Amino acid sequence: MDKIPSFQKNHNKLETGLHECTEICGIKTWDLRFKKPNAGDYISPAALHTVEHLLATVLRNSNKKENVVYFGPMGCRTGFYLLTAGLDYDCVLKLLKECAEAALGLNYIPGNSREECGNYKEHDLEGAKNEIEKYLEILKNL
Repeated sequence: MDKIPSFQKNHNKLETGLHECTEICGIKTWDLRFKKPNAGDYISPAALHTVEHLLATVLRNSNKKENVVYFGPMGCRTGFYLLTAGLDYDCVLKLLKECAEAALGLNYIPGNSREECGNYKEHDLEGAKNEIEKYLEILKNL
């Protein structure tokens, strides 16, 4: 089998930040790297889950919601993937900064009921906001 693009990146050299990965059929995949890979610092499962709920909600309610295809966590717990249509790096960077700020302003977890979520008991709002704050600082330095 062919090696998929994300496995072709040298994770020993990959840094935190925002990285454009691939573009297929007009859909760009963005690597939102919250943590340096293999450095021993990972996002806890509960915080990862909550970051997903927070940022997915604000991204899909943003002024670029028509361009947001998908937002979800990496299994390695070092970041997230964002799939967009028709957005370049500068636009995605601006969007992420705005959405991180908006997510930090939420005092509840969207979609956090048994009917809305397949693992509604595993959340950490404080931990998620801490991770988003740290990532926002990374984005501000790009």
